[in-house]
Amino acid sequence: MPGTQNDKDAQAEQISGKLIAATPLSSPPPVTVPVHQRDTEWELPNGFAWVYYGEGTDHVAKPVIMADGFNLGRSDLQWLAQGLDGGKYKFLTALRKQGRTVILVGFDERTARIQDNARTVMAAIQQTLGERVGDDRLTVGGFSMGGLITRYALAKMEMQRMDHQTELYFSYDTPHRGAVIPIGLQAFAHFIPLANDFARQMNSPAARQMLWRHYDSETGKSGIDPLRTELLEELDRMGSWPRIPRTIAVANGTGDGMGLSIPPGEMALKSTGLIAFPGTTFYTQAAGENVTVAELKRLLPPASKKVTTSGFPELDGAPGGTLASYKIVADELEAKGGKADLRHEAICFVPTVSAVAIRNIDKQEDLYAKVASLDPNESELDEFLWSSATTPHTAITQELCEWIIERLPR
Repeated sequence: MPGTQNDKDAQAEQISGKLIAATPLSSPPPVTVPVHQRDTEWELPNGFAWVYYGEGTDHVAKPVIMADGFNLGRSDLQWLAQGLDGGKYKFLTALRKQGRTVILVGFDERTARIQDNARTVMAAIQQTLGERVGDDRLTVGGFSMGGLITRYALAKMEMQRMDHQTELYFSYDTPHRGAVIPIGLQAFAHFIPLANDFARQMNSPAARQMLWRHYDSETGKSGIDPLRTELLEELDRMGSWPRIPRTIAVANGTGDGMGLSIPPGEMALKSTGLIAFPGTTFYTQAAGENVTVAELKRLLPPASKKVTTSGFPELDGAPGGTLASYKIVADELEAKGGKADLRHEAICFVPTVSAVAIRNIDKQEDLYAKVASLDPNESELDEFLWSSATTPHTAITQELCEWIIERLPR
């Protein structure tokens, strides 16, 4: 009957986890601030674009195309604009003050395959060229997965001999070598009794392409998803990167080999209440074989599961842009009437070496490499910059944005 303890337990274990893999630029801003309203909007295949003319202009000039990142559903470009202009440094405003037209590209479904959303970017480039006044060359890039989408789009246009007239490509904390969501959290998404947004995110084509290692909910095993392998092979056939524009990137992680102080194999979060997955525990990623990363428990239907990994480096404390993944889970547990013992709120999401395409994530020594001391020619990029301090994934900072602006076409 309604109102019984079983009903409360069941409700407590129906959390959504919908924001765990969302980037700050794709999430509702904590404070709403006035942002210049778009001057026009373009309808595009699989998406759309908001166009902001440069100050004192009423046409497309000095175009800067910037693509949205990963999240569920349709892009909300108002949130993206808020993220760009809502902090201490106003990136959108700084670009417009230089007379640059900013074109924000959004997607009908942000979890679609990178190849599908690249068609939207290709159409945005073509429309920009059609509406541009003068012959200013383009800047094309994106935030997080948006950097992968624009990288693919430009490379494909070159392979098809389409003149994209792009002088500069940039990526902002983009997972060129892959992003990391703890395997324990990925498994937990599918352990929640009912269908939920986090499970939808983790099983989406885009997540399977983006993640360095993906948890297969059917087999219970973790590995490189076939969709990621397919994407990397396709990029390789196209030359991996666009060759005509200069390629640059920034990372929200540091370059000194130091990340967050997160000891491996330590409890990160435990549900300590009597409801909402009581006893469920997540551990920080440790190296080694058959390492326990989560002990999952639920009340209805009763179940328990141990989640392990083998051959992983110590990912959670690595240098890189961070996500507050465990805090989001803790907040949801408590919102459902549970209690949480939270030890580590934020963890590495996009390692610095991934964002600047200089080393792979697989080996401990590469993951924690002092990028500042490496030969920059090791990177596949022409030039890159890391953050002087660990910052959240895609956080808009003056340091990173001004570095990009200095390299834009004149």
